[in-house]
Amino acid sequence: MLSALVKTMRPRQWTKNGFVFLALIFDQQLFLFEPFLRTLAGFALFCLVSSTVYIINDIADLEADRQHPNKKSRPLPSGLLPVNLAWSAAIFLILVSLPLAWWLSPWFCGVLAAYLVINLAYTKWLKHIPIIDVLVIAAGFVLRVEAGVTLITVERFSPWLLVVTTLLSLYLGFGKRRAELALLAKGAGSHRKVLEGYTIPLLDQYITIVSATTIVAYSLYTFSAPNLPSNHSMMLTIPFVVYGIFRYLYLIQVTHEAGAPEEVLLSDRPLQASILLCGITVLIVFYFLA
Repeated sequence: MLSALVKTMRPRQWTKNGFVFLALIFDQQLFLFEPFLRTLAGFALFCLVSSTVYIINDIADLEADRQHPNKKSRPLPSGLLPVNLAWSAAIFLILVSLPLAWWLSPWFCGVLAAYLVINLAYTKWLKHIPIIDVLVIAAGFVLRVEAGVTLITVERFSPWLLVVTTLLSLYLGFGKRRAELALLAKGAGSHRKVLEGYTIPLLDQYITIVSATTIVAYSLYTFSAPNLPSNHSMMLTIPFVVYGIFRYLYLIQVTHEAGAPEEVLLSDRPLQASILLCGITVLIVFYFLA
C-alpha cells in the first residue's frame, strides 16, 4: 500500500520542479552554499505540494481513468490504493509542506499556496476548458520559477526567462494534448472531456506558434540579458534548445511517444543529451566566461 501511495505521488514528475533552480543557476549563485540549500529545500517542498495535487487529481478522475487504456493501471483506478488513504495522505502533505514553506520564506509560501489553489481549481473546473487548461499548466511552471526567485536574493535574473518558461510550457502542454488525442482517437472525449475542444490540426498550429516563439524568445535572451558575457557566448546554447524542441516535436508526430513530457525526459537519450550539453554550456558561460 505504501508503494501504491508513492506511485500515486508520481515522483517521476518531480523533474518538472527542477524549474525552481533556474533563478539559482541563472543568477550565478549555484555554488553558494546557503542559496543552494534554500533552493534545494524549496524544491523538496514543491515536490510534496505537487504530489498532493496529483493525488487529488487522481481521486477526481477516478472513473475516467478506469476507462483509459494506460491510466487504468494506476493505484487508485486499479483499487490498489484506497480512496480514504489517498485523501488522508493529501491532507497530511498540505499540513506539513505549507508551514515549512512559511518558515523558509513567507513569499515562497505564498507562491506555493497559489500553485496549490490554481491546481485545485484546475482539477475541479479549469482542466475542462480548452486553451485555459494548457495556460494553467504553463502558469504552474512560471510559479516554479518565481518560487526559486523568492528563495534567494536575486541580483541579475532576467525576466526573459519567465517569457521563455511560459512559451516552453505551452509547447509541452499542447504537445501532450496532441499525443493524448492521437492515442485515444474517437474515444478521447470520454477519457478527458477537454479533448472534445481540440483537433489535431488545431493543436499542430498552436505547437508551431509556441515552438517558433520559444526559439525567438530564448535567442533574444541570449544576447539581451544584462548579466551575460559581452561576447554573446550564451548564444552557443541556442542549437541545443532548437534541437530539444525539434526532437520533442519528432516524438509527438512520428514515434507518438510524447504523451507525458516527464516520461520522455527520463527515457529519450537524444533529448537527455541535448539538455545535458545545454546545461554544461550554460555553466561554462555563466561561471567561467562571465
